[in-house]
Amino acid sequence: MPDFHKLQVAALEQLTPNAVALSFEVPKELDDKFKFTAGQYITLATEIDGEAVRRSYSISSSPSSGKLTVGIKKIANGTFSKYANEELSVGDVMEILPPEGRFVFEPNSRAQTIAAFAAGSGITPIMSIARTVLESNKSSTFVLVYGNQTPQEAMYYDALKALQQEYNDRFFIQWVFSRSSEPEALFGRIERSTVNLILKNKFKEYDFDAFYLCGPETMIEVVSQTLKENGVPNEQILFELFTTSDTTDDLAKDLEGKTSVTVLLDDEEHQLVMDKKEIVLDAVLKHDIDAPYSCQGGVCSSCIARITDGQAEMVKNQILTDSEVAEGLILTCQAHPLTPSLKVDYDDV
Repeated sequence: MPDFHKLQVAALEQLTPNAVALSFEVPKELDDKFKFTAGQYITLATEIDGEAVRRSYSISSSPSSGKLTVGIKKIANGTFSKYANEELSVGDVMEILPPEGRFVFEPNSRAQTIAAFAAGSGITPIMSIARTVLESNKSSTFVLVYGNQTPQEAMYYDALKALQQEYNDRFFIQWVFSRSSEPEALFGRIERSTVNLILKNKFKEYDFDAFYLCGPETMIEVVSQTLKENGVPNEQILFELFTTSDTTDDLAKDLEGKTSVTVLLDDEEHQLVMDKKEIVLDAVLKHDIDAPYSCQGGVCSSCIARITDGQAEMVKNQILTDSEVAEGLILTCQAHPLTPSLKVDYDDV
């Protein structure tokens, strides 16, 4: 399992009245550990008011930039996001896990045509992906549909405008604003008609290689379904949730009894007994086992493990594919044990 490393805040940029970009200084001896692929995220950890807090944030800088930058939007009742926007300063030190994540773009030798649909802070990994697409091949094209309330609330607005000017024949933006009428922008939210406008009208002559979707769950569901209706195969639709709808844990109420759990982590075995109504990750952390995790909401992929004995079922899953679940992979932050014994391997993922 990767270890946390202490990194210093090297720069802090105000992106909007409610969002900042944090850049971290990576010592040369950690260069290899913090190499990343466009679209990946890092997990930040600190202590706020005496409580340990971890959060995952996507990297917005491109791998070629030599920078490690994340964008953080302040959200209502957001402990870490409020801290990052109001209290962090250049020179502060944070504990950071090396990059991880599956929502990635890996360039190859051929030119590609990529489209992305992003809303709000969902733009952060798309910034890295867009830059990488455009830098990696002089014939590649990127189409971005980006939704916000107003231009003033759009993270990386100026950077996107600059990117559009630099790659004016290969980078195209369709702005969407829900509370502001702007020239050449759509009014409202990203919805079915927006996707059809892109595919059947504005860019109908383009043959897209992949679609990257990032933002709230409702937006991703609408865009994904509309893409499929237009004949786009599943394997060309990649998505990452930034927010997810609340899910009722109906599974827990029907579970009874205890489970004896064996946890394999960093080549060490740990034993514990948990109630089946509990979530596996919660029980593991309660027994002071330092398992990997971040969001604890099924949005990131930090807590993935493999079930090698017994059975567990997830309350929700928006990350693992059917084949990965069939192989025994689970999100431990969403999983209830179903059998009297369970073996969870965090090393074999």
